[in-house]
Amino acid sequence: MRVKLLGVPFDANSSYIRGSAQAPPRIREALFSDSTNMWTEDGVDLGASGAIMDCGDVELPSKVAPAFAAIENAVAEAVDPESPLICLGGDHSVTYPIVRGFHRHYSDLTILHFDAHPDLNDEFQGSRFSHACQFARIMEEKLARRLVQVGIRTMSGHQMEQAKRFGVEVISMRHLARFAQLKFEGPLFISFDIDVLDPAFAPGISHYEPGGMSVRKALNIIQSLRVPIVGADIVEYNPVRDRDLQTGMAAAKVLKEIAAAMLRRGNPPAAGWI
Repeated sequence: MRVKLLGVPFDANSSYIRGSAQAPPRIREALFSDSTNMWTEDGVDLGASGAIMDCGDVELPSKVAPAFAAIENAVAEAVDPESPLICLGGDHSVTYPIVRGFHRHYSDLTILHFDAHPDLNDEFQGSRFSHACQFARIMEEKLARRLVQVGIRTMSGHQMEQAKRFGVEVISMRHLARFAQLKFEGPLFISFDIDVLDPAFAPGISHYEPGGMSVRKALNIIQSLRVPIVGADIVEYNPVRDRDLQTGMAAAKVLKEIAAAMLRRGNPPAAGWI
């Protein structure tokens, strides 16, 4: 079993500071940096031959509709039950076509969404495809049977009504301990917005929202999962605002631990590993 990577260099739906289209190569740079190694915390060597297959970046037209179609098709072609897929965004709007691609293979996805923001707006700044709207589109189209959001710490009244409308389970930062009570069934898709992390740990983001997770807390949640994970995306890393690849290294660390969880297929880490 191996893990596939697919870059999605798209940020045309960003609402504030663009730059996340530059993220895929910077995440790869951090992942393969000589400053660290490819071993995960539970003893998986992602540097072993065949452990990771990099599928490159999706070639994207400039306009949103054809770009989304290209993303959906590329993802649908890359999905393989024996090779879980991690997509590297890009702004968070790409999750909508990514999930559409997965839905062609998995009609009963559960989504675990890490974010400071719920991204449930019906429209934002005149667009229904903003990076603040993708989960409204996903739930409208019934592309997931369940959506769990964790790390939320800014939510409008409209988005609260949307969460109720779609039956979204929201675990805010101030009630983060409640996450331990949740049970998951596969297949699971993880959507990881880097701004779930506190800006102190991840300055390379467009929207600073203090009071977020530490990298350690996010990793603990990922490592606690005991369910088959078939896919993931890592989005909203903005290298334009990063400092010495600090956020890129955090994104690569998250990638490695998601990959390890995928390769475990829902099983606990090997006995005896620290």
